[in-house]
Amino acid sequence: MRSMKALFIEAPFKAAILDVPYPTPGVGEVTIKVERAGICGTDVHIFKGEFLSSYPLIPGHEFSGVIHEIGPGVTAFNVGDRVTAEPNIFCGQCIYCLTNRGNHCDAWQATGVTQPGAMAEYVAVPAKNVFQIPDSMSFGVGAFIEPMACVVYAMNRLQLKPGDRTLLFGAGAMGQQLIQSLTHAGASELVVVDISSEKLALAKQWGATKTVMSNEADQHLGTQHYPRGFDVVVDATGIPAVIEQALQFLGPTGKYLQFGVTAQNSKITLSPFDLYQKDWTLIGSMAINHTFYPALQWVKNDRVQLEHLITKVIPLHEVPELLAAGAGPNHLKVQIQIA
Repeated sequence: MRSMKALFIEAPFKAAILDVPYPTPGVGEVTIKVERAGICGTDVHIFKGEFLSSYPLIPGHEFSGVIHEIGPGVTAFNVGDRVTAEPNIFCGQCIYCLTNRGNHCDAWQATGVTQPGAMAEYVAVPAKNVFQIPDSMSFGVGAFIEPMACVVYAMNRLQLKPGDRTLLFGAGAMGQQLIQSLTHAGASELVVVDISSEKLALAKQWGATKTVMSNEADQHLGTQHYPRGFDVVVDATGIPAVIEQALQFLGPTGKYLQFGVTAQNSKITLSPFDLYQKDWTLIGSMAINHTFYPALQWVKNDRVQLEHLITKVIPLHEVPELLAAGAGPNHLKVQIQIA
């Protein structure tokens, strides 16, 4: 039996590189030889046992590579095609799929979340989820389309109005994509808060009008400076204490977007009177909902820049140690070079 190397999470906090069976493509599937795979905050939650996944699992839902083998019934691709893939697998038949809410599909599955993923030499995926990438696009950027598709879905949910005064908490890899997207969408003022001065400097370069260190947020963003608060507040940290702080700056009729992924059991305190009296709109944004193709077009046509957000590339055998220790505070996107 053919085998391959893969990151195998046997249980929370227990990960290793093992030899596992090669994923032969089934009907309607292709097997991709993985070149690059991104490490996402969701992967960290999976490693810690804080997400929807069960175990054992090969994680990895942000990836790119080359088609290695084609399963029965697949005619749209050829061996050797450079590709990336949408990880979410919708049934197409339930009430959510039939009403354009596929990310809440009754039979929802996802590569690297509920099914074997791309932190491996090979991954098998439905051909209908595969997208070709141009020769001019690096595999690193190709592995970035999935997180960009999450941002596109968030922007669809938010429906930012031109001129909205916007406050963003978190200038990591996802925050940096949101900064470019919010700027393109017409935010007038875009204030970004983070713990890293390096990330804030990058935020200023790519569209933030003002940056604030997180320990100075109350001092610089309070009512003495912003008596009416902000029209839009976005959290890209997934940290409950930050979320509670962020909500304090939301003005009347404001929209709050929860983009950052928290642990499943996280809780925050929210004043229902503020929610009522200030006419707030609270918005969640779960993964992707038919936004992979728009994200690919945005990136392919250089409307959003991603290459500079890849700040570290590591080999597969170093991933267990990184998951256990965590990435450095100034790292943005860490990717795995598989091939």
